[in-house]
Amino acid sequence: MKDQDKRMLIARRVARELRDGYYVNLGIGLPTLVSNLVPPGIEVVLQSENGMLGVGPYPYEGEEDADLINAGKETVSEIPGCCYFNSADSFAMIRGGHIDMAVMGAMEVDERGNIANWMVPGKLIKGMGGAMDLVAGARCLYVAMEHTTHDGGPKILKQCRLPLTGLAAVNFIVTEMGFMRLTPQGILLEEIAPGLSFEQVQAATEATLLRSPHLREMPA
Repeated sequence: MKDQDKRMLIARRVARELRDGYYVNLGIGLPTLVSNLVPPGIEVVLQSENGMLGVGPYPYEGEEDADLINAGKETVSEIPGCCYFNSADSFAMIRGGHIDMAVMGAMEVDERGNIANWMVPGKLIKGMGGAMDLVAGARCLYVAMEHTTHDGGPKILKQCRLPLTGLAAVNFIVTEMGFMRLTPQGILLEEIAPGLSFEQVQAATEATLLRSPHLREMPA
């Protein structure tokens, strides 16, 4: 599967988790694709920590407004009723528990629900952004990421090795291989990508996966 196909499969599955009336923060990178995939009939309000509430889909070419950007500095559109505010108010919204759902990418997630997504030691980083606030303040955290690294190494580990963003913060993991729920017993595989077996997903995962008794095929 091509990288873009993987990313769209993951984003579409995350979009199915949106619920009417949710306030949602989409992290930089893959999670921002969800803004173009909100299911019909569902009204959600997307928040960006740089101070925008009511983020719309990516604009069509030629309709970009350089003053409308998300936290990743990508041009976005606005929905009716969109409003703007300073970063202090934006982070007060996050820290106050007013974000129903946050979607983040990650470099590593482990079976305790710990997440590492903000730095690799020795490499240049842009900064933490709102990651640590979101993992602590959002009511539910989804990790949307490719299942393995570019060289095929596992990203779902027994224990994270990189500097942590948050402890026991992750509720769900969505990859191109499956949909997983974090439980007190471990990582429960609830949905599996078409054409894959449980054993294939486990082979690409360092953490021990639990097989749901209701394991089903992940929607394409």
